[in-house]
Amino acid sequence: MGSRGAWAQPQLLALLAGAWLWVGSAQPTPPGPTRGPGPALKFRLAGYPRKHNEGRIEVFYNDEWGTICDDDFTLDNAHVLCRHLGFVAATGWAHSAKYGKGVGRIWLDNVNCGGGEKSIGDCKHRGWGNSDCSHEEDAGVVCKDERIPGFKDSNVIETEQSHVEEVRLRPVVSGARRRLPVAEGVVEVRYKDGWAQICDEGWDSNNSRVVCGMMGFPAERKVNRNVYKLFTERQQLNYRLHSVSCTGTEVHLSMCAFEFYRGNTSAACTAGMPAVVSCLPGPLFATGSAHKKKQRQQQQGQQPRIRLKGGAKVGEGRIEVLKSSEWGTICDDRWNLLSASVVCRELGFGSAKEALTGARMGQGTGPIHMSEVQCSGTEQSLWSCPFKNITEEDCKHSEDAAVRCNIPYMGYENLIRLSGGRSRAEGRVEVAVGAGGGQPRWGLVCGEGWGTLEAMVACRQLGLGFANHGLQETWYWDASNVTEMVLSGVKCEGHEMSLSHCQHHGASLNCKNTGTRFAAGVICSETASDLLLHAPLVQETAYIEDRPLHMLYCAAEENCLSSSARLANWPYGHRRLLRFSSQIHNNGRADFRPKAGRHSWVWHECHRHYHSMDIFTHYDILTPNGTKVAEGHKASFCLEDTECEEDVAKRYECANFGEQGITVGCWDLYRHDIDCQWIDITDVKPGNYILQVVINPNFEVAESDFTNNAMKCNCKYDGHRIWVHSCHIGDALSDEANKRFEQYPGQLNNQIS
Repeated sequence: MGSRGAWAQPQLLALLAGAWLWVGSAQPTPPGPTRGPGPALKFRLAGYPRKHNEGRIEVFYNDEWGTICDDDFTLDNAHVLCRHLGFVAATGWAHSAKYGKGVGRIWLDNVNCGGGEKSIGDCKHRGWGNSDCSHEEDAGVVCKDERIPGFKDSNVIETEQSHVEEVRLRPVVSGARRRLPVAEGVVEVRYKDGWAQICDEGWDSNNSRVVCGMMGFPAERKVNRNVYKLFTERQQLNYRLHSVSCTGTEVHLSMCAFEFYRGNTSAACTAGMPAVVSCLPGPLFATGSAHKKKQRQQQQGQQPRIRLKGGAKVGEGRIEVLKSSEWGTICDDRWNLLSASVVCRELGFGSAKEALTGARMGQGTGPIHMSEVQCSGTEQSLWSCPFKNITEEDCKHSEDAAVRCNIPYMGYENLIRLSGGRSRAEGRVEVAVGAGGGQPRWGLVCGEGWGTLEAMVACRQLGLGFANHGLQETWYWDASNVTEMVLSGVKCEGHEMSLSHCQHHGASLNCKNTGTRFAAGVICSETASDLLLHAPLVQETAYIEDRPLHMLYCAAEENCLSSSARLANWPYGHRRLLRFSSQIHNNGRADFRPKAGRHSWVWHECHRHYHSMDIFTHYDILTPNGTKVAEGHKASFCLEDTECEEDVAKRYECANFGEQGITVGCWDLYRHDIDCQWIDITDVKPGNYILQVVINPNFEVAESDFTNNAMKCNCKYDGHRIWVHSCHIGDALSDEANKRFEQYPGQLNNQIS
């Protein structure tokens, strides 16, 4: 048994962060051309968190382990490296130290392989040890999980002995075994085909904190070890680790210092017992009275100052923080797992699984409040970490930081499945009922009332990302022997983790059409669009026009005037219109496409183009208490890319029956001077009002975030002029600022403060 004190800390991190795959540079049969004399190369995968076939690529050259820089890295480079490691090919590669930063030398830079080379040394590069990179640019590879036939690892024993990948909590106290989430139990690590225990000699709360973070819990709590002593005496134990020593900030047990038992472990851990951990669930996963108490405390307390947006699953998303009553984002400069873990724990999840850069969860709007956040990992809140305030020149929303957190295993995905689809991401929805008492009974969901919000929850429960479509008829997916309807009246808000959390009829099924063709279905997608109205433009362009009735025949035909217009003395007189421009951006990660196919688009003679959606926006004037006084019900526009960000090409245009939609990074502009780009306020009395614009109001097309689809402005109308100000996206302000906005007393003059 080696002494832990003999290990240097940097090497320990590199060695224990993941599996070692040490291999010689020679390829398996059939033999290739022999290489000239030179130092023997070895390769390994390291880093966290990862699977056995992916990781930071490390190379052993000149008796020293080092990394490879990601400059000019390509999939061809990854192919050569994966073959070195005994895999048939690569499926991807990673940049910017996705699997954590390595230590020691950066051996290779500007590597350029053709893909067919026998050795990485045969590829073009700057020379061994010649690099201008830092370890923040360490490259990683994702190899195809298929081994080269006959490939022999040169150090199988070392591989087996020196990594910890899978960890679990095993509940042993009766009553806790069936409950989810498992928040207390014996800590076990995967070993060969089974599980092994950890000796608790020297085990402390920092170790427990790391394990709880991995399991999706924000904190650890004291555990009664006496209860587990009986378990120890009755069980045949197989100890694997001892002398575990974590600082408490690690995101994975493999990053802590520890030692392996080697050889015969029958006499291991004589002075201790298996390590036992008890975790404190976050508010979303707490059960019973404790859960209700926490919810009450949250409702009475202050609004949280941090939130996640744009993620498909619970515990992931773009990070937004509240400062000076306005929500904003975080720049990804120096963004890492330590800071990401502080965010995750603050939100009631475990440690961070991934710290994402480059707006991987979509771009935010508004200010960027923080940059170069550098948490130590012990902070209770992100606001306690050192950070820099920045200007827009320093960072753009294309650099918004995001996170994926560890969340507790709840088993929801076992209660739902899809059947009949062409791929695993689509099909008729089948749910399990009565799963508590042994074998579950599978049944169908009634398609009546089933829409995008319900489909979003189903796709989340399945772990398949966002909903692309929620379908009320699925006759074309009739491939299952499940024919009984077991769930009806499903009505979701869209944020639930499981369909069982949505409203539904329960045991009293109520479905008009119970045939299988009317069962609910979904098509899921990894990405989704996210539409957003450019609020300042509305404020800048709003004005009143008195438009003669003889110029409004087309608009009346399009239902763009209030109902009283029907009683007017056509073509004499006029209608008073509040006009403004609207610019609708797609900030998501997928193009916004209309649900209806071309065959059902409607030709509009007045506008001389096809409309692809029944209703795309609602324009309304509301009183401060929310009563509508003027409704600008708006049929769909023709959707197209008017302008795009730099380096983004336009894809959609209305002319010549063209494809309709809004590309990611583009916007559709509806100028104030086109027909129907208004609200008819002819019947509105002078007063203080709220102008509200809602995009995609019926959730007709799926988006990653519907909470930012509404825009509101304060406006004062004196019967002749209108002042529009304080325009903002619906969820851009704090709760307190929103209350002030809604209780706005009105303008005393035309000076807007």
